[in-house]
Amino acid sequence: MLDPSPATRPSTGLAARCARALLSPWSRLSLLVVVLLSAAAMMLLLEPQRLLATGWPARLSGGGVAVLLFGVAYGVCTVAFVPRPLLNLAAGALFGSQAGLAAALVGTVLGAGISFGLGRVLGQDALRTLLRGRWLKAADGQLSRHGFRSMLALRLFPGVPFAAANYCAAVSRMGYPPFLMATGIGSVPNTAAYVVAGSTASSPTSPAFLAAMGFIVLTGIGAAAVAWRRRHSFGGR
Repeated sequence: MLDPSPATRPSTGLAARCARALLSPWSRLSLLVVVLLSAAAMMLLLEPQRLLATGWPARLSGGGVAVLLFGVAYGVCTVAFVPRPLLNLAAGALFGSQAGLAAALVGTVLGAGISFGLGRVLGQDALRTLLRGRWLKAADGQLSRHGFRSMLALRLFPGVPFAAANYCAAVSRMGYPPFLMATGIGSVPNTAAYVVAGSTASSPTSPAFLAAMGFIVLTGIGAAAVAWRRRHSFGGR
C-alpha cells in the first residue's frame, strides 16, 4: 500500500504557512490600518457634520430611541476619527443638555471600547515590539500598572487626542473594565461643556453658553500651556 500522506503534506504545509502569515502580528496590524482608513474615508463621504446644519432625520426623532441611535452613530464616528467636539455640539443642538450629554457619553464609551478592542486584537502584538524608546516604555508601564488612574487623567486633560489615548491603552496591558470606567467618568466635564454650548448656541449671551465657552477656552489654554512646557522641558534634556 502506498502512503498517501506525503502527497498531502505539501498542501497541508502551505495552508499552515498561509494561516500563520495571515494571523501574524504584522498582518493583523495591516488589517487594522485598512479598517481605520476605510472608516475614515466613509466618514469623509457621508459628512456627519451636516447634522449641525440639517438636523436629525425626522423619522428618527422619537425620544429615547433617537438618543440611543445617535449614541451608536457617535461611537462609530469616533472610531473613524470624527472630532468629538463636533459630535458633542451636535448632541447638544439636537437633544438638549441632558439627553445630549447622555447620548454623547454613551457614544464616547462605545467608541473608546471599539477602538480599544481593535487595537488590542489587531495591533498589540506588533506595536509592543516598537516600544523601545524611554518615554514609550514609561507610558506603557504607567498604563499597565495604574490603568484607571492614568486613563482618568488622560480623559480629564483635553489636550490628549481621543484616538491616541485609546490605542495607547490598547497596546499596554491595561484591562478593559478600568479603561471603560475611566473613559466614562473622565470624559464628563469636557463633554458636558460642549453639549451645553451646542444646546444653548441659539442664545449666545445666556449664562449657560458663556459658562460652557469659558470652560472650553480655559481648558484649551491650560492644555496648550502644559504641552508647551513639556515640549521645552524635553527639548532641554
